Amino acid sequence: METLPRALSLDLDDTLWPIWPSIERAERALDAYLREHCPRTANRYPVHRMRRLREEVAAEHPHLVHDYTQQRLISLQLALERSGDDVSRADDAFESFYAGRNQVEFYPDALAALARLSSRWPVAALTNGNADLARIGIDGHFCCFISARDQGHAKPDTPIFLATCERLGLEPAQVLHIGDDPLLDVMGARRAGLRSCWINRKKDSWPLGLPRPDLEFATLAGLADWLESHPDATEPR
Repeated sequence: METLPRALSLDLDDTLWPIWPSIERAERALDAYLREHCPRTANRYPVHRMRRLREEVAAEHPHLVHDYTQQRLISLQLALERSGDDVSRADDAFESFYAGRNQVEFYPDALAALARLSSRWPVAALTNGNADLARIGIDGHFCCFISARDQGHAKPDTPIFLATCERLGLEPAQVLHIGDDPLLDVMGARRAGLRSCWINRKKDSWPLGLPRPDLEFATLAGLADWLESHPDATEPR
């Protein structure tokens, strides 16, 4: 990378924290809510069947591929209706799920590295998911939040990356996108003209046939170390 970026965009799920422990926690919380308030739905749709129902809803509503929240709400409404429970419980049921979804367990390096990066560069959160930065307690590290749900496009679609650059007030080539997914993050950023960094925590092999990212590190801390080792990194924001 010849010059340092002027801003960063950062994926959340599986970059700052592993997503599946949070999803599993959220599913258990939802199941507990249903067992207390909507037992017929809980009996008909235990965790594994509720998961399958959400997958069916996603397949039947491809126009909602960017909106996990709406997929989940539709699933809950269907489950309640089919079970003969009060459909108006869907919002509260979703809240029980969503609270668990936002209880995340950060990778050991992630919070300190995020603080280091955000103290030197504007950082945009760019996600296909529906994390709540304020609930998680990290909203202060980000200058803006760009989600697939709000944009109507999900990574790797170009419009969501360009919307991020617009929010940052920069050209795509001035922004470094950081994420864990070779297709959604690295290739999506590349196609939109952003530079890219692959956070490869699992030490996976790069997929054959895909152009490599501009940068690759095993941790977010590794990227922070690399950026701070360059003289331009100490320039004012």
